[in-house]
Amino acid sequence: MTAKQDRIFSKPLSKVGDFRFDDKVASVFPDMISRSIPGYGEILTTLSQLAGRCVQANSQVYDLGCSLGAATIAIRRGIQQPDVKIIAIDNSEAMVKRAQDHLQAFVSDIPVELICADIRDVTIENASLVVLNFTLQFLAPDDRDALITKIYQGLKPGGILVVSEKLVFEQPKIHELLYDIHLDFKRANGYSELEISQKRTALENVMKPDSREQHQARFAHAGFAESELWFQCYNFASMVAIK
Repeated sequence: MTAKQDRIFSKPLSKVGDFRFDDKVASVFPDMISRSIPGYGEILTTLSQLAGRCVQANSQVYDLGCSLGAATIAIRRGIQQPDVKIIAIDNSEAMVKRAQDHLQAFVSDIPVELICADIRDVTIENASLVVLNFTLQFLAPDDRDALITKIYQGLKPGGILVVSEKLVFEQPKIHELLYDIHLDFKRANGYSELEISQKRTALENVMKPDSREQHQARFAHAGFAESELWFQCYNFASMVAIK
């Protein structure tokens, strides 16, 4: 399955609307992600390793904001324990439809239930691994604490939460430096100044990143005993919290 090239913002738009995970975005999403998020492949590889180490027998795994199912596929590849079910959830019908096709392309005995729903409305139970892969930043800031607390309550003892996000930095010069390096990354991957500018405008009202300190305070408030940053490239990072 060949990914279409992301050209969504390549032509001048009279009005740039808010970014939406619609059919147009879903059709180019793999290309968009690979050209926009540094280290994305390494995060997926490590999710598979974490699944092999941390997923418990007779438990459930949740991929919240699963998009096209890349994290679900990586996790399913790594699971070693019996009687595990993956529940993959996204509120975009276009994403869920394509995720189903992607999942069917990989043979596995581990069942996956794909659900089109708002992750804030989903019950988390008997979980040994929950993944939020570049998802939390799209929720309203007031909803993030409640979701992380709900995840903590639905995790089994020893269960883990993995949160991958774009970060903001409290030190302004550091923030500016890493932000600019990320723009260079996008330019090197073929995005024009127009594409970068229009996409930034589309995202500014729907994606509100937190700092690392905000994430770790949220984990602690929810009850997680330990949490740490395990990966960072520029202003993109992934964190793990253990119950």
